[in-house]
Amino acid sequence: QVQLVESGGGLVQPGGSLRLSCASSVDIKSIYQLGWYRQGPGNVRRPVATIRNTGGTDYAKSAEGRFTITRDNAKNTVNLQMNSLKPDGTAVYFCNSELIYSSGIKNYWGQGTPVTVSS
Repeated sequence: QVQLVESGGGLVQPGGSLRLSCASSVDIKSIYQLGWYRQGPGNVRRPVATIRNTGGTDYAKSAEGRFTITRDNAKNTVNLQMNSLKPDGTAVYFCNSELIYSSGIKNYWGQGTPVTVSS
């Protein structure tokens, strides 16, 4: 069982920045992949950025060049630095961890942190 707790959401003006953080209850070196997803009003949950335990990253096209995902193994956290935010970035942002067991892959989710981009 992995518990994830997000923080850092809030209200920001267009063009502004926010840094989201997600704390894991387990050693993240044991986690294959950590990621950030978002779900806007009336939309499905979609990936924003993911990072594997090898350090490899993937970004949604909308996030490339503006967002950076990092993992801090010493603090067991995964962070998302979001710059040049746009109104369409308004959503609840969820932290995800993907673990590989002998029985298969299992995903765990945090409770989400809301982000509102508005003037």
